Amino acid sequence: MPRIRELHRPLVWFSGSMALLAVVSVGGLIVDDRMLVGVPIWSKPFKFSVSFVAYAMTLAWMLSLLPRGRRIGWWAGTVLTAASAVEMVIITVQVVRGRQSHFNNQTPLDAALFQVMGATVVVLWLAALVIAVLLLRARILDRATTWAVRLGSLIALAGAAVGFVMVVPTREQLAAGDDAAITGAHSVGVPDGGPSMAVTGWSTTGGDLRIAHFFGMHALQVIPLVLLALVTLAPRFARLRDGRVRLRLTLVVSGAYTATFGLLTWQALRGQPLVHPDGTTLAAAGAIVALTAATTWAALRTPSHVGPGAGTTGDSGTSRKEFAA
Repeated sequence: MPRIRELHRPLVWFSGSMALLAVVSVGGLIVDDRMLVGVPIWSKPFKFSVSFVAYAMTLAWMLSLLPRGRRIGWWAGTVLTAASAVEMVIITVQVVRGRQSHFNNQTPLDAALFQVMGATVVVLWLAALVIAVLLLRARILDRATTWAVRLGSLIALAGAAVGFVMVVPTREQLAAGDDAAITGAHSVGVPDGGPSMAVTGWSTTGGDLRIAHFFGMHALQVIPLVLLALVTLAPRFARLRDGRVRLRLTLVVSGAYTATFGLLTWQALRGQPLVHPDGTTLAAAGAIVALTAATTWAALRTPSHVGPGAGTTGDSGTSRKEFAA
């Protein structure tokens, strides 16, 4: 595993500060009984801070793997850190004030803060795009790791882009024109603040774009972690010792993740809650499962020309230590 000093320091420090904010938010959930948009008021900074801990640390690790373009990567990571920090400061300030942070135009101050947040999200996304391009051009360790990092960053970029859909005004808000106090929504087909799932706060009566947003962004961690699990299991399962097999499985996982992300986005846009899928959604999910199972079986086939000693050197023999380096 790379040493802390080899990671992108601003992202590491930001991740640490988000871990601290998560602890503070837990305290807020315990002692502050205020509710906002149907959920405990400290739930938003808690969820955002936990998400940013994982997101920032993963990017810090990925940037440390770049063989070239490190200076551009450092600046992109630093800009992303600054934009994320501003967003979290505004979210926390609005919680302290007892005000809604997202979509809020109720007062000039609320509107100004939301506009600043909107600008930081655009900057964050563009910085993540720069990092994704750098990762696409880089050869990182073995091919499986290279593609896990590349595809994870691209899917995360698409997940982050779902946030832009949330700021589109609803029909009711468009009808209200300039008098709309709230512009944009997480939910589709129902107002924000209705019945929701515990902890996540996702709607149980309508579509919720936050589900696809969350799922997509965390491809950044999930896909590399799946590959790490394959590398860890390789000493016990002969087929996983072949780097080509691990590459195929990485592509299968990435494809299944992308398809699931698309399904979650489509389900939300149709105004359908996650916990109440209709027959069409279930059929699409079944197709994803069946296709994933079939491609996994195909990926696990050991090439006929691979001998007993294959997978001990080169690309086929990437060790756990090399993966984490």
